[in-house]
Amino acid sequence: MLAALLMALPGLAGCQSTADPVWEMLRAVVSGGKNPTGEGLDPRVDFLRVTSRQRVAFFALGYVEPNPRGAIEVWYSAEYETLRLQNGRVVGLSGTLAEWREVRLPELPTWPELLSRESPYQWTRLRDVMPGYQFNLRDELQLRPITVPAKSSLVGLEAASLSWFEERMTSTSAGAEPLTPARYAVRRVNDGAVVVYGEQCISADLCLTWQRWNPRP
Repeated sequence: MLAALLMALPGLAGCQSTADPVWEMLRAVVSGGKNPTGEGLDPRVDFLRVTSRQRVAFFALGYVEPNPRGAIEVWYSAEYETLRLQNGRVVGLSGTLAEWREVRLPELPTWPELLSRESPYQWTRLRDVMPGYQFNLRDELQLRPITVPAKSSLVGLEAASLSWFEERMTSTSAGAEPLTPARYAVRRVNDGAVVVYGEQCISADLCLTWQRWNPRP
């Protein structure tokens, strides 16, 4: 329902006026976002449960952008925030105090390939951030499997049933702030794998977790 409506409105991501009737509809769809349990969410819509500090919010899947390096999911909150995920990694966040306006990822191994890999994987990310519009920041990253963490914001799933990874920034551009390592929880699905939970810092002051959420009718 929501995805079909937003796909018909490609300019929505750049139009966040509180007077926009589509955004008012979206606020109604994610009305359960003020409830940490997600009670009242529309079961016909895909959601992410997102946390930051003590806040819990639910983001609705607006649409999916085709991309040769992996489809990009575009998620919206009732507070006019937009989160973009590609293969489980944050490639955009706007409407927040710190923003990642654009993130450019290289061709990366699939998660099934990474699950079978024993050695760490090194790769490079480019990103444009606000405030201050720092353009083309270059992050060197190392991804490696880790043991099940003792603590996370995962709810409703057994942490031990998932495969966990840590993605550590080993260096970044001059003037850019170092960021806390990201973590991903991956679940095998048939012959593939999907990231069902992630933790990532956008800045030193803004860290978030997200989890794929299936509301109960």
